[in-house]
Order: sequence, then structure tokens, then C-alpha cells
Amino acid sequence: MTVDRESVLREYGGIYLRGVLMGAADIVPGVSGGTIAFITGIYDRLIAAISAVDHHTAMLLLRGHWRSAGAAIDGGFLLALGLGIVTSIATLAHLLGWLLEAHPLLVWAFFFGLIAGSALLLVRHVSHWQGLTVGALVTGVMVAAGIALLPATQLGDGNLALFVAGFIAICAMILPGISGSFILVLLGMYGPVLAAVEDFRLLPLAILAAGAVCGLLVFSRLLNWLLTQFHAACMALLTGFLIGSLLVVWPWKAARDTEAGGVALETTVLQWPLSPAAFAELSGEPSRVLPCVLLMLAGFAAVWLIERRWGDDGS
Repeated sequence: MTVDRESVLREYGGIYLRGVLMGAADIVPGVSGGTIAFITGIYDRLIAAISAVDHHTAMLLLRGHWRSAGAAIDGGFLLALGLGIVTSIATLAHLLGWLLEAHPLLVWAFFFGLIAGSALLLVRHVSHWQGLTVGALVTGVMVAAGIALLPATQLGDGNLALFVAGFIAICAMILPGISGSFILVLLGMYGPVLAAVEDFRLLPLAILAAGAVCGLLVFSRLLNWLLTQFHAACMALLTGFLIGSLLVVWPWKAARDTEAGGVALETTVLQWPLSPAAFAELSGEPSRVLPCVLLMLAGFAAVWLIERRWGDDGS
């Protein structure tokens, strides 16, 4: 019995830690928590558990049948993972915001290596390459790259805007390579949402969460069906998302100046990738190539260490 208890604690402790990593990734615009779920071996389990939530499990919860409802939706797994994500967002939002302001090149370099390593790793999960899988890979690259270069818009500032933002962002958040926080940037909602998290304003957070829950329940079913029916093509598509998202996390970039048709340095994520030399010339700041390359390698190595620890058996 002691061994069983220790085994359970070790399993759910590992799931909690993966939730912490997913939450940290989701805070950064351009990095997806779905990527972490993939490289730590829990992605299929996550999508299956979320898609299992339906009116039947809701009725079980309302009637107080907690154990039956939890068994139906892999509740222990979702609870441990969710607690890890919430813990990470609540504790790391301010720190990561400060790091992105104070040391943007170094932060983006690390995440570039993380995503590049993840993309290479995910290629192994594509069981066979043929016309459909290659086409899915190319489509994924084009979609993610297109999203990376989209201009920002302004969704609004009311409760409906928060609900819609939560609905759309959560769909992106569970896809490797498409960042939910970057989608919030595109919608003009990243600042308001981050401020609400840092100030712990309950009403806007509850509205955002309601939209996220609705989006999660709808989109997870579609994704679970695709993974079940077209696993190889779906994996190729998700790998393409990762490759295309490298445009978002490339460290040396400059904001687009749509009026002049040139480039100008501004504090924004919606930027064109540049060479280190061009960045240094435009910004007047050092490109810090050596520390950036070292951090890219560190991010790349971190992926393989995480996959080696968790990727095979998911425990």
C-alpha cells in the first residue's frame, strides 16, 4: 500500500510539475503550453481527458457523484495539471514580464531553442511520411508563420471581448506552436489580461475563464477526433505549427512601421525577424550573439532532457 501511495504521489507530482512548465510557457507571447504537453508525453491524455467532459459528467457533479465524475474525465490528472498551471501563472507572470522587458533577447533566444528542439523531437512522432503528412506539415508552417506576421487588432474592452478572447486563446493554447498569449496580443487583449492576473481582479478573470472553458470543450473534441482518425497527418500539422512559430520567438526583430513601409524599434511582439547585425544597426544596442546562441543551445538541450525524463512513459 505504501508503494502504491508513493507511486501515485510521484505520478501526480510529475503531472503537477508539467502543469507548472505549461503555465510558464503560456505566459510568454509566442510560446505554447501545448508544446510542453507534447514533449513531456501527456498531450494525447490531456486532449482525451478534456474531450471526455460532457453533460453526463456535469450531471454527475451536480448530483454529488464526485468519484464517478472524476473517473470519467481522468479528474486526478486534470486537477494536478490545472493546479500546476494556475500556480505558475499566479507566481511567474510578474517575473516573466520583467524578464521580457529587461532581457528580451536572452528570453527569446532560450525559447527559440526550446521550440526548435521541440519541432525536431516531434518529427519522430509522425509514424510515416507521404503526400498527406508532408502537405499537413507545410500547411502548419504556413498557418503559424501567417499568424506570426499578422497585424494586431483591437477586440474591445468589455465583458464580451474578454469572453471571446478566452474562447479563441484557449484553442490556440492547447496547440503546440500556436501561443494563446500571442493570440491575445493579436486581439489587443494581452495587456488587459496580464494586468488582471497581476492585480488578481476576479470578475474579468472569471469571464475570461468562462470563455476558455467553452472554447476548450468545443475545440478539444475536434482535436481528439483528428488525433484518433488521422494521427500521422495531425502530428505533421502540429509539427508545422511549431516550425512556423519560430518567427515569433526569433530574438532579433523590429516592429513594422506600416505607414512608412520600413521598420522601427518599438516594444511589441508583432515584429519582423532581422539579422543580429541589422538589429544592432537599427536599435543601437548590442546584438549579444554569443549569450543568445548559448541560451538557444540550453533551450534545445532542455527539450531533450524533459523528453528523456517524461516523454516515454508519461509518468
